[in-house]
Amino acid sequence: MKKQKTVSIKAKLLGVIIPVVIAIVVVLVVVAYQISAGIIKKYSQNLLQSSVENQASQIEAWLNENLASFQMAKTTIENLKPDDEELKTILDSYYGYNSNYPDGLYVADSAGQLITASESTKKESDVTNSTWYKEGLSRVNMAVGSAYQNADGVDVISASGILNDGSDKVRVISADMTLDRIAIIVNSFIEMNDAEAFLVDKTSGVILANRDSSLISQTLGAEGQSHFYQLTAEKVADKDYNFVTLDGNMTVFQEVEGTNWLLVSYIPTSIVLSDLTQLRNIMIVISVICIALLCVLIERVTHVVIKPVKEMTRVIAAMTSGDFTVSIKTKGNDEIAVMSHSVEKFIVSMKQMISEMGNVSGKLKNQADSSKGVSGEMSSAAGIQSQSMSELNATVDQLSVSVNEIAENATQLAGVAADTKSDSDMVESKMQETVAVSEKGRKDMERVGEALSNIEVSIHNLEEAVNKVGTASGEIVQIIKLIGDIADETNLLSLNASIEAARAGEAGRGFAVVAAEIGTLAKNSADSVAHITELITEINTLVEDAVRQAGNSAQDISGSAELIHTAVDTFDTIFKNIQETSTLIGNVVDKINQVDQVATNVAAISEEQAASSDEILATSESMLQQAKNISKNSDQVEQEADNLAVSADQLADQVKQFRI
Repeated sequence: MKKQKTVSIKAKLLGVIIPVVIAIVVVLVVVAYQISAGIIKKYSQNLLQSSVENQASQIEAWLNENLASFQMAKTTIENLKPDDEELKTILDSYYGYNSNYPDGLYVADSAGQLITASESTKKESDVTNSTWYKEGLSRVNMAVGSAYQNADGVDVISASGILNDGSDKVRVISADMTLDRIAIIVNSFIEMNDAEAFLVDKTSGVILANRDSSLISQTLGAEGQSHFYQLTAEKVADKDYNFVTLDGNMTVFQEVEGTNWLLVSYIPTSIVLSDLTQLRNIMIVISVICIALLCVLIERVTHVVIKPVKEMTRVIAAMTSGDFTVSIKTKGNDEIAVMSHSVEKFIVSMKQMISEMGNVSGKLKNQADSSKGVSGEMSSAAGIQSQSMSELNATVDQLSVSVNEIAENATQLAGVAADTKSDSDMVESKMQETVAVSEKGRKDMERVGEALSNIEVSIHNLEEAVNKVGTASGEIVQIIKLIGDIADETNLLSLNASIEAARAGEAGRGFAVVAAEIGTLAKNSADSVAHITELITEINTLVEDAVRQAGNSAQDISGSAELIHTAVDTFDTIFKNIQETSTLIGNVVDKINQVDQVATNVAAISEEQAASSDEILATSESMLQQAKNISKNSDQVEQEADNLAVSADQLADQVKQFRI
């Protein structure tokens, strides 16, 4: 089987933890940068908005200041209702009065007449079609109008309004204000460094003030302008004055109250985030250094944590292959140390149990060999008994024939005693033969009795050996029960380790591997316990069969012993009768006259002997059958002893798989 490639827990942990740490650091840097950028952008937006509001307020204040002066002059003229000369004098008083409107005030009527200060250079070729005149016709009070270029090509804005001086002509009073002051406010009063602003007329889209003087008086978004100005023009056209980022520029809009002007202030986002970008680069360098240090630290910590786990894995793998010569060094008092202590105790317990199992299997093998020897001896004795009983059966059969012949002869002797004196010699010879046969039968019965005694002793030895086997089986059962308990405890330990590994999450996968190895060991131990239990059950069955067969043999031998004792008594009786018959036959020659009476007695005795012979023959046949049964049972006991020896060898082979 191809060996499965293994990956160390350390590599797995480093393969998970280091990318996670790198991802966390990267995410932290990105999130910190994004949050910081958001905060800075928000701060910049607020600062830019505050700056543009301040600029708008200054423009409004500047305009209101000038409009107040214009309105006061307009009110004065309307109250005085001067003629043209007086009006001119009043206009002269405002000439050069304020640098914001150096040409002072001027008045135009519907006839196209333009009245200015004496020193004014103000000129208009078509007064009634001028921008300021048309705008003034629509206003009662002085108000700022659109910017335009005067006759001298200077960009100005006019504040104009209808003048009610009591004349019969429609007149408009106006004053031209240069955009220089507005340009200063727009270009200089910016609270943010590197920020820029420009002022645009919402209605016409004309740029009123800009740091780039070439763009002043151009229409916003005109051809040749940057993409930013084109995008701004779209926003102005849509009247969308909310904060927005246009072409990489943070842009805010602020309407100037009392005018159609829109102040636009912007700053490039790259400038706002320049310091943050530098900080981000520094954070990236620091993060790389921290990641490197964390990787080294994690590798060292993982090495220290995983080292005892690797050692425990090596020990458990060795135990799984049956090697219990290994040992494990335990340090600390954490969960791994507890597991190491438990494994160490398990190794000691397994060594002790395997050693005891080896000793028990050796004892069982010796007892099986002893049982086999006893069974062989019992089988040999049973064979001898069977042979002796066969010979005894033949002797009894011959004795029965002899007794029958004696009975016949005695009967004939009673009838023809007078005529058969010569037959008395034959009778005497037959009686001598009968004595010899009886003597032989008695000796055979004595040998059968001795054989039965030997068999009885062998059966007692077999019973002791079988009892020892039963005792050894009981000890093995206790050991197997202890092994089963230890396997259950090991399985419980594996379950607890799996639970602790699940609680530890990713860091606990190493514990999960150890728990799986312990579970495998527990399963192998449980399988061995199950197999050994089957062997012990088979051995117990064989022992019970042996005990039963030995009991049957003992009963048969006990019955045979009783029959043999009966046969011996019968043989003694026969022997005595034969001796008495021999004595009587010896006296036949001397006492032929008493032949009738003797013949009658001999006939009676012969009949009794015939009956005894039949009884001995039946007893002999029964003993022969019992001897065959003993021989058969002895063979079965020997076979069971062989099976017991094989089982003992199998148990020894199972034990030899473990190295202690």
